[in-house]
Amino acid sequence: MTLPPSTALHRPPPPVLREVPVGDSAVPRMELREWAERHGVVAGITTRGRGFSLGLWSEENVGQVMTRWRAVRAAFGSRFPGLVLSHQIHGSAVAWHRAPTYGWLILDGIDGHATGAAGLLLTITVADCIPVYLAAPAKRVVALLHAGWRGTVGRILERGVELVKREAFVRASDIVMHCGPGICGSCYEVGSEVLAQLSGRAETEPGRVDLRHVLVEQGRALGIGDISTSPWCSAHDREHFFSHRASGGRDGRMIAYAGLPLTAA
Repeated sequence: MTLPPSTALHRPPPPVLREVPVGDSAVPRMELREWAERHGVVAGITTRGRGFSLGLWSEENVGQVMTRWRAVRAAFGSRFPGLVLSHQIHGSAVAWHRAPTYGWLILDGIDGHATGAAGLLLTITVADCIPVYLAAPAKRVVALLHAGWRGTVGRILERGVELVKREAFVRASDIVMHCGPGICGSCYEVGSEVLAQLSGRAETEPGRVDLRHVLVEQGRALGIGDISTSPWCSAHDREHFFSHRASGGRDGRMIAYAGLPLTAA
């Protein structure tokens, strides 16, 4: 069996929005140029070029990882003097950041971030899970969610959307959503117990899951009309991305990021 369920199969697929490489030798990354041009939001993901892993909670030498994080801070520092990240737990907690942060803010147990403060770069670590970008452009609010299968089942998208609606005083139809690079359905096989939680019905056999499709259907059910998806697969496109599943758990981590810059790019 492959998800999404049959109720979603009759709907047209969302538009594809491709992240494109940024010409910056210090930090290999791709960005959503259309979001920058249309919404004034910086949104993207680092890539695996030169082994640029940013996994703080990994077995790699801490000094090497921190050198890469310092490169990230230098690349974004003029537009984003503050940066927030968290030790993620595949949960559904989403934090709202009211005031700009200067320097680092490292939290624990948070899998999503949202803000209306310019100059604060929201980040999550990914290596197959889907980074979900949300924005309420008219109210200058942005959010970034870490959605693996547990977070998807735990309705992290719903929590993120409700938080943006409440803090920005908008409707769901005022929010735009993008599901970024992550593992695709043909590469992501899971057990029957996971399928059952995602489909809401009894399953007896393993199958494949396209988390982006599941998240798109959740977003549509919440009332979001402007939804796009990335064509990149972290497992298929390993020349660009780290993949936990494809590497047997040995790969590094990218960061997805989103924020409202202090000045134009």
